[in-house]
Amino acid sequence: MNIEHYYKVAEHNFCLNLPESEKLWNALDGQYGPFGITKEKAVAEGLLFSIDYTREAIPVDGAKCIYDVPTEDGETVVKLYDAGDKGWIFETAQDHSMPICARIAASRDFSKAEIHLETRLLRDAVFGINNAAMLVYAFASAAHHTLEFHSSVIENNGKAYLFLGKSGTGKSTHSSLWLKHIKGSTLMNDDNPVVRIWPDGKVIAYGSPWSGKTPCYKNVSAPVGALVQIRQWPENIITKMSILESYSSVFSSISGIKDDNSSMADDLNNSLSDLLSAVPCFRMDCRPDEEAAKVCSSKLLNL
Repeated sequence: MNIEHYYKVAEHNFCLNLPESEKLWNALDGQYGPFGITKEKAVAEGLLFSIDYTREAIPVDGAKCIYDVPTEDGETVVKLYDAGDKGWIFETAQDHSMPICARIAASRDFSKAEIHLETRLLRDAVFGINNAAMLVYAFASAAHHTLEFHSSVIENNGKAYLFLGKSGTGKSTHSSLWLKHIKGSTLMNDDNPVVRIWPDGKVIAYGSPWSGKTPCYKNVSAPVGALVQIRQWPENIITKMSILESYSSVFSSISGIKDDNSSMADDLNNSLSDLLSAVPCFRMDCRPDEEAAKVCSSKLLNL
């Protein structure tokens, strides 16, 4: 038997319909609990998507693999398949040396999805559910001027500052330096914040239930003050990037299907264009030290 829970992230509602397991829901509650809403409210406002657990295996026979990028040790593995009129299938594993722990089948618009857990281990099941929810959210919300970032984000003086970069470049380290040395700084999210561009032009960053290795699951929001590409460097230098430089830098940090033939790619491009016309983007060449945080903050907090 499954039970339903409803959540709101960046003003988008969704439902997780998962096995009635006290251990499973207790494990998920720390992440999703802050975002919980009632079924009545979620249904009245409308659902972005729902994910239902199924005991039936999800085959990939006949589906075309369109995303299977090699990963480093310890990096999450995601494979995406195009199943034509049947929708999409994707699967995830905690590491390229480990078997997949979940397979997900979704409709073409990602409004409905089913998840089959390939494991009975609680840790692996939670990992699979988290990745399913995170990916379906990113894919389903792309058409609504919503971008899910691979980023660490700090709030200071009422504005959000997103630190971008590939894994291992120092995003979380830079955030931690702000928390330690820049008065008034708080961590909003350390891995997957959400940014939404509203019709009135406001660009708002939101916390999410997905925060990587750092448990930071805050239902908070703040206007975006700037985007900052972090790059390891022997000196601490901050430089404002051109729109073209910003586009190339930021595009790689957002989640979505970026194939040239995908309508989602058009949605992402349109949202990114609006975002970069409203928010400045910088490159922070830096060492992992106190001075780096002070150089960066002195520029951003005085915009």
